[in-house]
Formats: sequence, structure tokens, C-alpha cells
Amino acid sequence: MAIRPYWKGYLKLSLVTCPVQMMPATSENEKVRFHTLNRQTQNRVVSHYVDSVTGKEVKEQDEVKGYQRGENEYVILEDEELENVALESTKTIDIEIFAPRDSVEWIWLDTPYYLSPDDPVGLEAFSVIRDAMAAENMVGISRLVISRRERAVMLEPRGKGIVLWTLRYGDEVRDANTYFEQVDDEPADSQMMPLVLQLIKKQTQPWSPKMASDPVQDKLLDIIAAKKKQMKKPVKSKPKGKEKAEPEPSNVINIMDALRKSVDAENRSGRH
Repeated sequence: MAIRPYWKGYLKLSLVTCPVQMMPATSENEKVRFHTLNRQTQNRVVSHYVDSVTGKEVKEQDEVKGYQRGENEYVILEDEELENVALESTKTIDIEIFAPRDSVEWIWLDTPYYLSPDDPVGLEAFSVIRDAMAAENMVGISRLVISRRERAVMLEPRGKGIVLWTLRYGDEVRDANTYFEQVDDEPADSQMMPLVLQLIKKQTQPWSPKMASDPVQDKLLDIIAAKKKQMKKPVKSKPKGKEKAEPEPSNVINIMDALRKSVDAENRSGRH
């Protein structure tokens, strides 16, 4: 079954325009998902909004957005007012700014999408925009409404297509200096460095998607498969007992000794 595009519209640079479609570059469809059930009936539990004071259920037409300005005091905003502050066009990615690719740090990148031509007629325009950005190692900065939210986006040429990254909002990115100010600026110990470099060299491998596998997902699938086989069999309850507590790791470590032991272990294993 063909995957439906997440978004369709136009890519525009000055007077050059071409129809494009956008697809999510990642997927969580294969993730194990659970429903919340009533243990007694095994029926699904449905959530509803209720009034925090009266406890009564609130009808959908009575739900409204509110900005808190004080205790139990809110500024009410209607849907029409929220829509009026969004972009006038939700169907055009208009590139107005270009920036060097290496000037956009990784922390600003949020969600990736694949952007591709939606019509053979626009292929030439799409290709020339993509290739021109690649030749100058530039990315395009624009804005786009996604799921009723206006987002800054970055367009990065990648192979035959363009990767569109939604960018985090400015107030979402924290200053790294706040968290690293306690880190010593002095260079690393000259005796330890060769040992660490030796470990890095021995443990270096080509990147593989298997390095980012999800072992928890695999274990959950095993548990679910086992439970499917036992669904018609009575489940025996296990006797309650005290779980054996794992010893807490000691924080007192001689780093030099640990590094030497690590290197020796690597050498003995003969791993490359």
C-alpha cells in the first residue's frame, strides 16, 4: 500500500516555484503500543476532560484555550484568534534566507522530513534549487505550518532530494555553558591520553543501524508472544519473595588503573 504524503504544497525561491510533497523521514509504526484497559472487564479505558472544580464532563464545543495570568485567572483565546496569528499560506515553503550548513548547530534540529518533487513538471526547478544549495554548502531557512503550528524549517540538500528539518523554538534551546561551567579547562592528562586513544582505535567499527537497536522492544515482543500462547492456560501466580538487591557500584575509581585494565582486556580479546 502506498504511503500517503504528510504534506503537499509548493517550494518557492524568488520566482522559481515547484510542487513538492513531504514525507516523515522516521517512523514509530513498528513500536510496541499499549492500550489502557479496565482490569476487571478488559474493556478499553476512554479519557474525557472534566471540570477541575465541578467534576462534570466538559463537552468538546465548550473547550477553549486559556493563558494563565494569575491564580485561577485566565485570558481566553478563541480558535479564530489563534489561526489569525499563523502564516497566511500553509501551502508554500518560501525560502527567503540562506545560511552556511555548518552554522546551524545540531541542537536546533528537531524532526526530519523528506522533501521531493510532486510533479515531473517541477523536477527541473526542484533540482536546480537543490544543486545550487549543495554547491555552496548552504541550507535554506523558511517557515511552514505543520499540525496548526508555525515552525521555522531548514532545507538541506541530500542526495537526490532535500531533507526538511523542523527547527526548535528559540526558548527551547538551553545555553550549554550553564551546564559545562564546572568542567575544568585544563588539557587531559598526557599519560592517560594514549590509553584512551588505544581503546578508541580497538573499539572503532563502521556505523550500522544495529547499533541503535531497541533491546527493550525485542524483549516486549518476546513477552507478548509467550503470553499469546498462554492466553487459554491458567496463569500460576509466582510466590512473593524479596528481590536480591544489586550491589551499588563504588564511585572510588583509579582512572589510570581502569584504563590499563580496559586496554589489557581488549588486547586479550583480540578484538579489532
